Amino acid sequence: MIQESPGVGPDLQGAADAVAARGGELGRLIHVVSRATSTNDLAKQAAREGAPHGSTWVAEEQSDGRGRQGRRWTAVPGESLLFSILLRIESEARHLPPISVLAGLAVTEAIGRYTRESHPVLKWPNDVVIGERKVAGVLVEASGSGPRAHVVVVGIGINVYTRVFPPELASIATSIALEGGRVPKRADLLADVLERFDRDLPLVANRGLGVVAARLLAFDGLRGRSVRSTEGDEGVAAGIDESGCLHVRRVDGTVARWAAGEVHLVRGANAAS
Repeated sequence: MIQESPGVGPDLQGAADAVAARGGELGRLIHVVSRATSTNDLAKQAAREGAPHGSTWVAEEQSDGRGRQGRRWTAVPGESLLFSILLRIESEARHLPPISVLAGLAVTEAIGRYTRESHPVLKWPNDVVIGERKVAGVLVEASGSGPRAHVVVVGIGINVYTRVFPPELASIATSIALEGGRVPKRADLLADVLERFDRDLPLVANRGLGVVAARLLAFDGLRGRSVRSTEGDEGVAAGIDESGCLHVRRVDGTVARWAAGEVHLVRGANAAS
């Protein structure tokens, strides 16, 4: 079922049919709106009102879109795919962090269908980059929690049609359109992401990321690269474990497990595996 407001681009108007054709749980109820403060705000409010698992909100424009670390997510109306998914999960709390990484993997794989020669990768914990430029991001926010019953909102923004970014973003952002290949309808891209995320979510929520380890390795954009945390810890990224932590091998041979935070690439450093 779809609830759609005026002012929605034609490439989003087939969202319900595109998602329903995949047969998954996520996106069975889709709300498509022309404008919102943020789709995460809509999802969290609906969660408090009892909205079901898998409910999805899509917006043409956000007045207060948020990225990680409190940053603002800027998107020209009609050029990006901006959506949030409400998850009601029965799981141990320790299996919630991998969901963020899994969402990033689903987005990376979906974008890879269209960029062809440009290879998107996951920059832990949940940015998607092509080269050194960000094409998508994921913001996960808990909306409520019990001993095993958790309410989680997964917000996703993907640059689809954008060809000109503001000067402050031009060197760090890209889009599917700029990377060549086939530019998808946003309804089809939405269905691709939801299908991939839906397929793996029950397993990861109960068993961790080990079930997608091989795919995660193939799209790991940090492995073997020199990285530094915002706290100053530094080393060579050595992969993502089943709990969603980034392993970092320090120069003294010890291995740190970074559970969260922002990662900076160390330019000009010699990486070792």
